[in-house]
Amino acid sequence: MAYIALIAVIGILLLQATGSIPQGSVGGSMTIGLALLAAAPAVGIHEAWTKKRGVIGWVVNIVVSFVGAFLIAPLGGMLIVIILSPFMDRASLAATGGPVMFVALAGMMLVTLLGAWGALWIVNRWR
Repeated sequence: MAYIALIAVIGILLLQATGSIPQGSVGGSMTIGLALLAAAPAVGIHEAWTKKRGVIGWVVNIVVSFVGAFLIAPLGGMLIVIILSPFMDRASLAATGGPVMFVALAGMMLVTLLGAWGALWIVNRWR
C-alpha cells in the first residue's frame, strides 16, 4: 500500500509542478479534489486483489474506500491548512504557492488515503 501512497503523492505533485492546477479559479480546487478522490479506489482495488475477494467484495471495497476518502478529505484539508498556516504569507495556500503548497498537497493526499484505508479496516473488522 505504500506504493499507492507514493504514486498518488508523486501524481498530485506533478500536477502542481506542471501548472495543471489553476491557481486563480475554482478549477484548482476541483482538480485537487478529483485527484484526491481518484486515488481512493486504488486502495479498495488493491485490498480486494490481495485478499482475493469475490465480485461483491470488490464492489464493497471500492465503495467503502471512496466513502472513507470522501469523508476524511475535507477534514484532512482543514487540518493541513491549520498546521501550515504559520508558513503562509498570503491569504491562502494556493496564493502562497511554492514548497508550502507542495507540502499541503502531499499531506492532503496522505490523509485522504489514510481515510480510505481506515474505512476498509473498519469494514474488515465486521467481516
